[in-house]
Amino acid sequence: MKYCDINNNIKQSLKRDWIITNGIGGFCSQSQIGCNTRKYHGLLVAPLTPPARRFLILSKLDESIETNGKKYNLFTNIANGDISEGYKYLKEFKKEYIPIYTYQVEGIIIKKFICMQYGKNTVVVLYRVQNQNTETKLTLAPVVNFRDFHTINNNHHFEAIQSHLNTKVKVILDGNTSTPIYMNCSEGKYLKHIDDTFYNMYYPREEERGFCAEENHYVPGVYNINLAPNEEKDITFVCSLEENIDEIDGIDIINKEVIRLSEIIYDSNILQDRKMNDENLPILKTLVMASDNFIVNRPSFNLHTIIAGYPWFLDWGRDSLISFEGLLLSTKRYELAKEVLLTNIRDIKFGLVPNGYSGYDNRPLYNSADSSLLLIEQVYKYLKYTNDNEFVKKEMYPVLNRIIAAYSIRIDVDGNNIYLDKDNLISAGTEETQITWMDAKINNVAVTPRNGKTVELNALWYNALKIMARFAEKYDDKTLCKKYLEMAENTKKSFYEKFYNKNKKCLYDVLGDDKVRPNQLFALSLSHPIVDDIEIAKQILTTVRKKLLNNYGLKTLASDEPGYVEIYEGSPYKRDTSYNQGITWTWLLGLYYDSLKNVIKIEKDKKGREALEEELHEFIQNTKITFEREMNERSSIGTISEIYDSKAPFESRGAFAQAWSVAEVFRIILNKY
Repeated sequence: MKYCDINNNIKQSLKRDWIITNGIGGFCSQSQIGCNTRKYHGLLVAPLTPPARRFLILSKLDESIETNGKKYNLFTNIANGDISEGYKYLKEFKKEYIPIYTYQVEGIIIKKFICMQYGKNTVVVLYRVQNQNTETKLTLAPVVNFRDFHTINNNHHFEAIQSHLNTKVKVILDGNTSTPIYMNCSEGKYLKHIDDTFYNMYYPREEERGFCAEENHYVPGVYNINLAPNEEKDITFVCSLEENIDEIDGIDIINKEVIRLSEIIYDSNILQDRKMNDENLPILKTLVMASDNFIVNRPSFNLHTIIAGYPWFLDWGRDSLISFEGLLLSTKRYELAKEVLLTNIRDIKFGLVPNGYSGYDNRPLYNSADSSLLLIEQVYKYLKYTNDNEFVKKEMYPVLNRIIAAYSIRIDVDGNNIYLDKDNLISAGTEETQITWMDAKINNVAVTPRNGKTVELNALWYNALKIMARFAEKYDDKTLCKKYLEMAENTKKSFYEKFYNKNKKCLYDVLGDDKVRPNQLFALSLSHPIVDDIEIAKQILTTVRKKLLNNYGLKTLASDEPGYVEIYEGSPYKRDTSYNQGITWTWLLGLYYDSLKNVIKIEKDKKGREALEEELHEFIQNTKITFEREMNERSSIGTISEIYDSKAPFESRGAFAQAWSVAEVFRIILNKY
C-alpha cells in the first residue's frame, strides 16, 4: 500500500476508514486522520463471546506534546461544534501491515504504530519519538468506554472504580466487575483523574445514517512521559481485557503480527507464481492482508468462520460461502477452508445450512434458501483445489446427499417453504419471508419480494445435482449418479422453457417478474452452468453489461425499471428501500467474471471467442485500476466496501470492509483459475 498523503481536504479524510483485526471478531478502526467519525470506531472493540457481543473498550488515545513552553495537541476530535486540529501536525499516514501515523512538531518526529494482538482482546500503540534539543513531555490520555458497539453511551457520570500500581491501571466501568479494563505504559507516570468525562464526541457518519451522533466517554487519567534533549525513545501503551497486561511486550506483539501477515502473503504463492515486477503484486498483497481480517476463530465451535463485514456484521453462511474461494482457496489456506466447511455443516437442520448465528445467544438462524446449495458448489471447488477426497467423502458427501433429499421433498424451517415442484424447479419462500441474498425488510415487509421460483436458486439446484452426480460416480454410487443426472436434465429442460425472456433477451429474475437484475448470472457462472446455449448466454451477458455493469460492481436493478434508486443515503428506512433497488454491489463482479470465462469456453466461433477474451482482459484491468484507486486514494484504506452508489462519483456505502467484495476482486485480479 502506498503512502496516503494528508492534504487540506479534511472532509474527505474524515470519510476514509482503516481497520485491523485480532482473529476472534475484535477490531481496531479509525478515520485516516485518527478522528472517530463512527460509533463503531475505536482502538479496542472487543468480542466478549468471540466473535460476538462486541463492546467498545478503548475509544481513543489522545496525545499531546509540551516543548519550549508550548503545548501541541496531536489528536483530532469533533465535539461541541468544533474540530481539534491535531491533523495539522500529521505529516503522513501509511497502512501496510499495520497503520502508521507520522507527526512533526517543532522538529520533534513522532511515529505512531497501532497493532492488535492476534487471538486476544489487546491493542498496542507504539510511539517512536525523536526529540529535539529541549526538554519535552508526551502526555497520553486514554478515552475509554464499556458499551455494545451498536449503541451510544450518554452517561453524564460514569461509575468508575480504578486502581493502579506504577503504570498498570485497572478500571471497572458501571459495575462490570467481570470485565475490567487494563492499561499499561512502558514509560512515565500515571496521573489519576476523578470524574473526568469526555462530553459530546460527535460522529458525522452516524448522523448521515440517521442515528444518534453524540456520546460521552470516560477519561480515567493520563500518562506523562518526559523526554531528554535529543533523546530517541520507544514508548508502548497497551490496553487489554487480559489481567497480565504488565507482562505484555508491545514491540514483540507488533513484530509477531508483521511476521504472521508476511507468512500469509508468502504462503499464498502470489510472490512465487508471478514475476517480481508484476504490476499486480502490490494490490494482490494488499488484498491477501485484507482477506485475513474476515477469517476468525469461533472458540465455542473450535473452528474458524468468516465475518461477513466490518464494522457491524457477524459470520453469515451465505456470505462465507460466496467469499470462500477468494479468501481461502485462492490464498491456499486449505486447512482453514476445511474448518469453514465444517462450521457450515455443524448445525445443519433439515437440509438447511445456518445463514448465521444470533449475536446474543448464539442461536442458529435459517433464513436462507441458497446457502445449502452454495455449500455444494464450494465443496466441489475445495476438492478441485486440494484433491482432498478423504475429507470430502467422509465428512461432506453424506451431508450433501441429505441436502438434496431435503430439497427434493420440502423444507419448512422458519417459514422457508422450500420444495421441488412438479415442473422440476425449486420454489422457496412466502410473501412474508426474505430468504435470498436480496433480503432487506422494513417492519417485516419485504422490500424486494422474491418468493417463488428464483433464477439463482434453480441455477444453483441444477449445479448441485450435476456436482452430486460427479461425487456419486467418484465414490462408486452409480445408482445415485444416474438419479442425479436425470433430475438435473429435467430441471434444465423446464428452466429453458420458463426462465428465458425473449422480449428482454435475458432471464426472468423470478417467474412472474421480468425486472432486469444481476441474479441471472448464476445461470452462467457456476461450475456447471444451466445455460449452455451460446446465443442465449451472449444475450444474457450483453443485457447485463449494458444495463447493470459499472467499474464498481453490478447494479441490483436496471435504471429503466420501476423503483430504481441509484444513491444509498438517508434514514434507515430510506436506505433499506434502496438496498437492492439499483445500488451497486461489488461482489457481483465475481459472477460476471465467471460468466464471461464460462461463455468463452463454449464459444466455437474464433472471432467471437477473441472478442470475448478481449472483453475479459479489459474487465480484469478495469477492476484492478478501480479498486487499487479505491484502497489507496478513496473509500476504505486497504480493503473494499460493501456497496457503492450507482451514480458518479460512485461513493462507497454500507460496511466499509466487506468479505465477499475483497474475495471476488482478489479472484478477478489474480485471474488464475
